[in-house]
Amino acid sequence: MEISTIGFDTAKNVFQIHGVDSSGNVVLRRQLRRAEVLKTFGKLPPCLVGMEACASSHYWAREIGVLGHDVRLIPPRRVKAYVTWGKKNDATDAEAICEAVSRPNMQFVALKTVEQQSALMLHKVRRLLVEMRTKTENALRSHMAEFGHIAAKGDAGRTALIALVDKGGEWLPTIAQQALSALVRQIRELSDQIAALDASIKVWHQHNAQSQLLATIPQIGPVTASALVATIGDASRFKNGRQLAAWIGLVPSQNSSGGKERLGGITKCGDRYLRTLLVLSATGMIRRIRKDPSLWPWFAKTLARKPPKVAAVALANKLARTVWAMLVSGEIFSDQSAMAQ
Repeated sequence: MEISTIGFDTAKNVFQIHGVDSSGNVVLRRQLRRAEVLKTFGKLPPCLVGMEACASSHYWAREIGVLGHDVRLIPPRRVKAYVTWGKKNDATDAEAICEAVSRPNMQFVALKTVEQQSALMLHKVRRLLVEMRTKTENALRSHMAEFGHIAAKGDAGRTALIALVDKGGEWLPTIAQQALSALVRQIRELSDQIAALDASIKVWHQHNAQSQLLATIPQIGPVTASALVATIGDASRFKNGRQLAAWIGLVPSQNSSGGKERLGGITKCGDRYLRTLLVLSATGMIRRIRKDPSLWPWFAKTLARKPPKVAAVALANKLARTVWAMLVSGEIFSDQSAMAQ
């Protein structure tokens, strides 16, 4: 049986494969249980295997790749266009994946290593804990406002409210004290867990040469640098810095026709976490530039003629392009010439 391309639709327990030969004729269509996947691919001759990029796809891609197959991950939205007859089931999904992976202009997702996935897991869990702490703090603020205590935003306001709860007093009934103390304990536990993850991220950053390289860029710290390195992987798969910026979603959207260019806001179609980190890094430069415009003349001029948020997004785009140039060349950030990449 000659098989050149296989579409592999992943799931939790039941998987579907769709194989074709070099002429496009269907030669394999089968449903597999989880325990049968690696046994089946181990018996097949080396071929091109496509699957949708999802939570477990990187694991399966690594395992199937070890068996000698060329595995490629496809963004799910790219596969949808190849679903025939408008049907949605495992068999048609596998067929659509098989068709999509053979297209010459198809965009693929880079396969992540175990180290990259582990580093990104630190970031994802940290982000989840930060969101949980924020929700708990908001609940504490709301409940304290019911007793007439309004605190300022930020860490200072949170610390002041926690101190009031710890101190207690006649103004705070015993039942309310019990409820608010539970929130305070939760905030402290989450803060300790976030601090532990920050320490782990810093250790990973210190042992990764590329992450330390990116940390030489102003406003780029261990968290942003490690997230960039773990997510981007091999930067040479992008043709230039602009392509990386577009992948992150920091380029203008287009609605052009008839030779007329119509540009809108940024697309926001890429990695939301990286985009957030880069925009926050750029926003932090605003205060520094206002104090010392010579630090970055280009950004100082942009900030003088554009709203601060628009200028920050423009700088975030520049940072993304600089990240690409540094990862490809291996050179540290030295001066504003790197920003021209």
